Amino acid sequence: MNAKGDTTWLNWTQYADHGPSESVLGPVAGRRVLELGSGSGSNLAHLVTLGATGQGVDIAPARETVARQRWGDLPGLEFRTAEATAFLSETDETFDVVLSIFGAVWFVDPDTLLPLIRSRMTPGGILAFSHLAPGSEGPKPAKAGLRHDRTPGEWERILTGHGFSDVRVSLIDPPEGRAEGTMLVRALAV
Repeated sequence: MNAKGDTTWLNWTQYADHGPSESVLGPVAGRRVLELGSGSGSNLAHLVTLGATGQGVDIAPARETVARQRWGDLPGLEFRTAEATAFLSETDETFDVVLSIFGAVWFVDPDTLLPLIRSRMTPGGILAFSHLAPGSEGPKPAKAGLRHDRTPGEWERILTGHGFSDVRVSLIDPPEGRAEGTMLVRALAV
């Protein structure tokens, strides 16, 4: 339960109860949602409680186990252990919404990942992702692998080059007393 008393919620930032809601995605009821880097499944579970159907993909088997234990009884929600590019290359499913919160979009080369994401999206679908605000112009090592930090302008150029439009990038300030902000990117599949 969060500070507002909600049992499910979507959290774009690294801070609890901070940042915008799922409204970034527009209405999700009746839409098929894919989360790349679904972790414990909480963000995707929230969207399913709002009427979406969801597929969560995470590279870590332990994360799938946790997600299934916590959310496995929620109808319309599936979890799978897979690397994002492998999953996208192998599936024939299409999605209305693809999201990645501190997930695959941050850790996989965008010139490899974004064309695969776009190929599995319905026209007019929404891609939204968040990660730490960029600290450099290029990839840099992190505990989970290579991070692909990009500036807002770079994300706009990369996304439009891979079949997305209406790219919107916002920087979410951290809560008081914290130093790191969050970048939130939203784009439409052309």
